[in-house]
Amino acid sequence: MMNELYNQRILKLAAQIPHIGALDNPAAQADAVSRLCGSKVHVELSLADNGTIGAFAHQVEACALGQASSSVMAREIIGSTPDELRAVGAQMRAMLKQDGTPPTERWADLEVLEPVRDYKNRHASTLLTFDAVEDCLQQLGV
Repeated sequence: MMNELYNQRILKLAAQIPHIGALDNPAAQADAVSRLCGSKVHVELSLADNGTIGAFAHQVEACALGQASSSVMAREIIGSTPDELRAVGAQMRAMLKQDGTPPTERWADLEVLEPVRDYKNRHASTLLTFDAVEDCLQQLGV
């Protein structure tokens, strides 16, 4: 399990998480916690005038899998639309829980988490960042 899940690509993503911290005036903020392992993320975001994500910050206290997914989220979220974020979250859930295909295009690095599908006890920590972002979008009504 260790070699499959905690490979060099995952560890590299986990070590390079952008946008750590807090926003001065977030429009929405949310926490997500894995009851199984205690991993948690806190997400803050604001929308730009065009309706895309204009600002993002987060705090991540998670295993390398949660850190890796949070790293990709933080790198790609600015400029994303709410619909795009919901779609990539749905695709991640399908990839892990229903043998779906990994996200593509600018979200393609998330495919590194595909082996997690075989370890159901790791799904929650991998999906924390998506849960928190979607909670923020719901708060904003977008």
